[in-house]
Order: sequence, then C-alpha cells, then structure tokens
Amino acid sequence: MDFKIRWATEKDIPNILQLIEELAVYEKEPDAVEVTEEILLQYGFSDEAFFKCYVAEFRNEIIGMALFYPRFSTWKGKSIHLEDLIVTQKMRGKGVGRALLDKVVSYAHQQKLKRVEWVVLDWNTPAIEFYNSYGANVMQEWNTVHLDEKGIQNAIENSKT
Repeated sequence: MDFKIRWATEKDIPNILQLIEELAVYEKEPDAVEVTEEILLQYGFSDEAFFKCYVAEFRNEIIGMALFYPRFSTWKGKSIHLEDLIVTQKMRGKGVGRALLDKVVSYAHQQKLKRVEWVVLDWNTPAIEFYNSYGANVMQEWNTVHLDEKGIQNAIENSKT
C-alpha cells in the first residue's frame, strides 16, 4: 500500500475533525466532541501552536492522523503526549497506524525527548495488542485522571469555602 505520512496543514482541518469524530463514535462517545475547525486552526496552526499533527494520506485522501503535544515529566524531563492515533476504519490493518506511530517516535528521537506517552481504553484490545507488539509498556496499574469543564468549575467553587 502506497501511502505517505506528512505534517498536517490548515487545509487538512476538516479531515482531522472528521477523524476525531470517527474516533469518538468508536470509543462510544459520539456526542463528546466539542472541538471545532476554528479551535483546531487556532491551537494547531499558528505561530504558537499548542499541538502538532501528522496525517497519513492515500490517493489524496486523509486516512489517519497522530496528534501530539509537549509534556514535562518530573522524573524524565521533556516528553510528548500522543493524544490520538486514528486510522479510518476501512484502512486499519494496513500498516498506517504503525507508520504514524513510527513518525511520532522518530520526531521524539530527533528532539531528544525522554518519553512518548499516551492512554488506551482498557476494552480496546486491538489497540493494546498493537501497542504491546510495538514494544510499548501498557501500564495497566495506572489510571487516567481528569477534570472536565464542569469538574474544574466545581473544584473552583469548592475551594472558595
């Protein structure tokens, strides 16, 4: 299969959003996506970009993406967080995901980063098997913790008392 991996550009934003929405459906959260094309443009394609993104392209069609951003580990130092590695349903199993992950790992190596990290849902067996076969350490004893917008607001209100 002859696909290429390249940096995403502004013209890819509609396709990136479509991939994000496809992932949300796959992860059983079809109504959870609040990001818009305007938000992606503002935070990913400006001089002060908050994230970077590679896309996989096959016959002028975007078939996958890897979106990541910088982090800092108090134990290791500079690292990146791979927010999403997405391949369209019809193109899975063709090496696209591996090529995207290879590109992110190569970027981390070139930047002399100490770690690439990401999360995977515990029921996503195909992804877990893929990450294990890649040589990643799927740390099942760690849990992802987050506060959503409402949780942040509640924390602020509760801290005032």
